[in-house]
Amino acid sequence: MSVIVTDQGFARDDWTQGFATLEDRAANDTRALDLGSDIDPVTLADVFQGVELIRVDFPSFADGRGFTIAKQLRLQGFTGRLRAKGHVISDQYAMARRAGFDEVEISDEQAERQPEGDWKYRADWQARDYQSRLRG
Repeated sequence: MSVIVTDQGFARDDWTQGFATLEDRAANDTRALDLGSDIDPVTLADVFQGVELIRVDFPSFADGRGFTIAKQLRLQGFTGRLRAKGHVISDQYAMARRAGFDEVEISDEQAERQPEGDWKYRADWQARDYQSRLRG
């Protein structure tokens, strides 16, 4: 199973429609997409039409390509739910939110190692924005 992390804390996944890959996207009724971290974000402009949820894979906590993908999706006009999945750690939650992610999907095992309090501490991600604090 997995745990969904939002600014409110831990929750169970409420998405029950399944996910399609870009290769499976041929059907127009695709409501959710799974994207790998190796996708070129520039090629995504026409991909998300009619999609409600996009989940971006993080194969390693040291792999930041997913943040770039999220930022590009938002800049290209994607307004649906954007979810980071995989090896995102609580220390990266504020960065994930600033990049455009709405939520993070982690394993039950990771939720045990990094409890809800660790994530909620970083939920006030706008107040912890270094550049905003410098600007006053």
